[in-house]
Amino acid sequence: MKSRGNTSDIRLEAVPKRRVAPSQPAAPARGHREIPGFRGVEHATPRPMRPVVALGITGVVVALVIGAGVWIDWAVSPHPAGAFANCRTATQLAPHVYSGPPPMCIDPNAKYSATIKTTKGNITFTFLASQAPQTSNNFIVLAEHGYFNGLTFFRSEDWVVQSGDPQNTGRGGPGYSLPPETPAADENWAPGSLGMARFSGGTISGSQFFILKSAWSGGNPSDVYNHFGTVTSGLDIVSQLTNSDRIVSVDVKRG
Repeated sequence: MKSRGNTSDIRLEAVPKRRVAPSQPAAPARGHREIPGFRGVEHATPRPMRPVVALGITGVVVALVIGAGVWIDWAVSPHPAGAFANCRTATQLAPHVYSGPPPMCIDPNAKYSATIKTTKGNITFTFLASQAPQTSNNFIVLAEHGYFNGLTFFRSEDWVVQSGDPQNTGRGGPGYSLPPETPAADENWAPGSLGMARFSGGTISGSQFFILKSAWSGGNPSDVYNHFGTVTSGLDIVSQLTNSDRIVSVDVKRG
């Protein structure tokens, strides 16, 4: 075509068509999957945890918690030494809980005494080891491992005080019971006598013990309470104890 006036001709030349590459769909992001027939992505649904796996994980966590509690309890508790270095508890299952009574480590023919240090003062008693060897051994081993430290006298009446329960409720214990030990023919439950508590059904507690403030009402009891000790000093402290008092520690001596 011609231009008007003196202007130069302007020629329009065909421009070769550029080949445009077809667009490629974006690669699916990790954790996504492509859905046929749909230009987009869908979030992949996480698979639910199998019940067996969940229970397994729960069991491991519970075992670790219990194991940690047992280790902490062992670490902070005193360990027997001297004459009681060989006194061991049975396998510890949890804090203050064992698989059974401790192995015998005392000599039933020897003399033993203990001092219970309380928030009111000290109470000293002698063990009746020949009369109640298993109960005496049990008390000594638990005391040497600090079992009674910090426990309250959860029961305090005008004639008796009771302690030895890690729950401080009267329903707790070390996870086992003691066998009954036949009392002596001339047994006398005088003030200051120590015995083990009995549960309904006649089970004798493995840790709960009591001290008489006064003589057993009506004479000696008809049931067995494993009479294992007699207070020699501090009976006045026993009479002052209330359920707000607690055991600080128990020191055991031989001879």
